[in-house]
Amino acid sequence: MGTTGSPLKVLFVGESWIKHTIHMKGFDQFHSTEYEEGAGYFLGCLDDAGFDVTYVRGHEITMRFPRSAEELNEFDVVVISDIGSNSFLLPDETFLRSEKSPNRLGLVADYVERGGGLVMVGGYLSFTGIDGKGRFGMSPLADPLPVTMLPFDDRVEMSQGVDIDVCQPDHPVLGGTPSEWPQLLGYNKLIAKPTATVVARAGEDPMLVVGEYGNGRTAAFASDLAPHWAPPEFLDWPHYAALWTSMLSWAAQAQETPTRAEQAS
Repeated sequence: MGTTGSPLKVLFVGESWIKHTIHMKGFDQFHSTEYEEGAGYFLGCLDDAGFDVTYVRGHEITMRFPRSAEELNEFDVVVISDIGSNSFLLPDETFLRSEKSPNRLGLVADYVERGGGLVMVGGYLSFTGIDGKGRFGMSPLADPLPVTMLPFDDRVEMSQGVDIDVCQPDHPVLGGTPSEWPQLLGYNKLIAKPTATVVARAGEDPMLVVGEYGNGRTAAFASDLAPHWAPPEFLDWPHYAALWTSMLSWAAQAQETPTRAEQAS
């Protein structure tokens, strides 16, 4: 993977979308199209921390996502956020021309087994996702991820807000950040695997789960890194950046950040 002492190399995938809108005004109608990205603040935090980030947007996966172990080995950690498994498993050459192509998610699973890091962040097309369209539970990532995914729509919508209980406050994945998190507005319902560690919960449901796979580490964050499940209060939280940079550093097996107990000593 990356070289010790060099900036953490992150491959970030997803968090982009295209909206095609129909405007109806009486007898007449017209269409408009917009392109949007949702991870700007998150990526800015990684940039401020000195991470070396390669951003592959949803519509770029078929052309830019690594096609070999050698390409993936250039990165210390892969982050997948709110983009479904079909975007990896149905590249243009296979879907349009019936040509064989490397299984990109199989490559990621092998990469983690060799020692790479993997973080999946929740969203409408993460884990199982809305209407079951994320489908990662039926993909090669079902094994390395530290959670079992539901076979149906796994969203838990909490418009009233949900409190987060950090049940393992000294776990190094948190980097010593405080246990008092702002409320979130929803998440993907996950089941922690018996060998995994639940670091934070929303009620009885896991919110942050970590584990090991082969020589690598994986983390599953059940909610979002940006609206709508992550409201402005979460993004404005003074420890937002430290939480994410610690999570990625832990998954990449970079130099460990101190725990809360170590910071207090």
